Amino acid sequence: MSVQFEEITKETLYIALEMINSNPEYNLVENGIALRELTDIKEEFLNQETISVFIKLDETYIGVMDYLLENPKDQCPWLGLLMIHRDYQGFGFGAQAYALYESEMHNRGLKRVRLGVIKENVKAKQFWESLGFLNIKTVFNENGKEILVFEKNFPKEVLDL
Repeated sequence: MSVQFEEITKETLYIALEMINSNPEYNLVENGIALRELTDIKEEFLNQETISVFIKLDETYIGVMDYLLENPKDQCPWLGLLMIHRDYQGFGFGAQAYALYESEMHNRGLKRVRLGVIKENVKAKQFWESLGFLNIKTVFNENGKEILVFEKNFPKEVLDL
């Protein structure tokens, strides 16, 4: 069984909401509320700037991912969100999804990726470090939260998954 991606659409947005709301601790840290509404995530996942996909294991939706191919602020690709549904965490699916993403970005000719982790999100920090990301700087978002900026340079050869 391997993971694959499927675009999030207006018709499947409710499934993305289920993924997001299966992680109330993250929602509290990120948004100050445990459960989000469909209107909250519509702008996040259905916009022209980012690519939003489901992470699927065969025919089962197990997570969501949202990313920018090029952030206009630094001309780097940014991975905005990689979230696995609570029921599927701890089985390595997040690492598999990231490996597929990295392979796809490498195939597009990209050399690296950046992402931000809220300082209090220790679990995410450990996850990204385990995948070879390095903390390159700290910034503060518009809400005054401390964000650790991580970056990973892609190896010259990435395995095609």
